[in-house]
Amino acid sequence: MFGSLLVTLIAVVSVLAAPVTELNRCANSVTPSEFIALESQFAIDYQLAIANATARVTGPIGLRRWTVHVAWHVIQESTTLTGGSISNDDISSSISALNQHYANTGFYFVLDGISTTTNSDWFRSVDAGNSQQTAMKKALHVGDARKLNVYSVGFKNIGLLGYSTFPWDYKGNPTDDGVVILYSSIPGGSTANYNQGKTLTHEVGHWLGLYHVFSDVGSCTDNDAVADTPIQSAKTRGCPSSQDSCPNSPGLDSIHNFMDYSDDRCMTEFTSGQAERMKAQVLTYRGIEGLPYIPTLTLPPGVTIPFPTLITKSVSTTSRWLIVPTFPITFHGL
Repeated sequence: MFGSLLVTLIAVVSVLAAPVTELNRCANSVTPSEFIALESQFAIDYQLAIANATARVTGPIGLRRWTVHVAWHVIQESTTLTGGSISNDDISSSISALNQHYANTGFYFVLDGISTTTNSDWFRSVDAGNSQQTAMKKALHVGDARKLNVYSVGFKNIGLLGYSTFPWDYKGNPTDDGVVILYSSIPGGSTANYNQGKTLTHEVGHWLGLYHVFSDVGSCTDNDAVADTPIQSAKTRGCPSSQDSCPNSPGLDSIHNFMDYSDDRCMTEFTSGQAERMKAQVLTYRGIEGLPYIPTLTLPPGVTIPFPTLITKSVSTTSRWLIVPTFPITFHGL
């Protein structure tokens, strides 16, 4: 009996001591030849999109908003938390986090609807391009190229955090369009180091047209078509204080960029160049245009805003104020 117990204890210790399999943050990958072909085509397509845009605005970019409507599809194998069941509040928190992460880009996300499907095979086995994913998206995908479809699944069989289609993929396979993420990567989820909702932020970056900031083949060459992200050959793991994978090129690695592979706590930013690329991509391939909006501020009674470039105007007897720009905003083609 003692011998049997000893064997059992050794087996338990062995399981506990076994190394934890590292999760793959993202399944997206682009080869150098694909990159060249895609960017060459984009240069042509973008000029056509500019010529055909129905609403173009002159004036500061801060008074334009790129609104993206979201359909969230919960895929679960049971109604328990470990079975993939997440609440409407969890999803609303995810959209709020997404808006915080994209706050300086001009993009704003609005949750349009939530669906829930119980399917153990989809929950466990969905992967990019496989039969389970095809069946799932055929059954659930809604909207056109402007609608962001998000699928939260378990990835139980492949150890993955997420993947996404790119904007240019839509025309060839509309129902395949969307983002797939690990359900436990949402804010407050159970996936250690990846539970601040930044897997969704990363994958939505792909959906909006961004590449990884590092080379998918490990080379020190331009790999993301963005001028203000330094050349980077290696993906970042964890949250290092600094990293320079291409010492012969200017700048350090973008370890805090949402399009790297750092832990969630390390990801904090998009660059202005990435923001401009996303806007150009969605105009070209998704038909999403940045439309004008007038931001409002709620101020205490009697408080004024000392901005010399702005006029403040009371719009009611309450403390609701309207910020009115002094420059003209011109609409073309409306």
